[in-house]
This record gives sequence, C-alpha cells and structure tokens, in this order.
Amino acid sequence: MNSTATPHIGRKISRIRELRGMKQETLAEELGISQQSVSQMEQSENLEDEKLDKVAKVLGVSKEAIKNFSEETVFNIIGNTVTNHDNSSLFAYHPSFNPIDKIMEQSDKIEELYKKLLEAEKEKVAYLERLLDKK
Repeated sequence: MNSTATPHIGRKISRIRELRGMKQETLAEELGISQQSVSQMEQSENLEDEKLDKVAKVLGVSKEAIKNFSEETVFNIIGNTVTNHDNSSLFAYHPSFNPIDKIMEQSDKIEELYKKLLEAEKEKVAYLERLLDKK
C-alpha cells in the first residue's frame, strides 16, 4: 500500500468514539441519524466537512483532532504517563530540566484545553436540559 494513502477518517472517528466510551447508538442519537448511518460513516474513507464538524462537536474534539488522530500518538501518551511503582526507578531519575519551568511553559495550553473542556461540558448540560424539557 502507498504510504501517501488517504487517511481513513471513518476508522479515526470510530476509535475516538470508542476511547470516549461512546456507543454508536449514542453518537447516532446526538447526530440525529440512525445507528446504521453511523456504522456506514465509520466505514467511509472520507467525510464531508459539514458532517465532520458535527461529529467532532459531539465527540468533544476538533475536526483537526479527528483528521490528525493516530493510534501511535495515543500509545505514546499512555506510555509516557503510566508509571511503574518500583521505587528504585525514583533514585535513577535526574531530569536535565526544571519540571516547574516545563509546567509553566505548558500553562497556556492547559488553560486553553480547560476552556474547551468546560465549553463541551456546558454544551452537554444544555443538550441534556433540552432532552428533559421534551419529556
């Protein structure tokens, strides 16, 4: 297979949905489509930008996050955040940088992420309130 092949957007949507613990039925309900339509979408190599925007919003990520999603990145994040509890490793760890400086460098990114997460939560609450009002 050619390494410049088009990324399979449907598979990326499927993996992000699964990582978020969301079922196809839930995504379908949020999008106002059938579960079968979600299944077909997840089998599609491409998706129109308008549909991708809607899916991204429901999944709580950006359209670019879906397009750039890779399993390798997820495994790297997990591998870099999982710790082993062997105390001997504590004595061998001597960072060549000040961890506080690194945290401060990331503070703007963390603040932006927090704002996005907060906005997504507000949208979820508003959606749930609308659902309750319908009943």
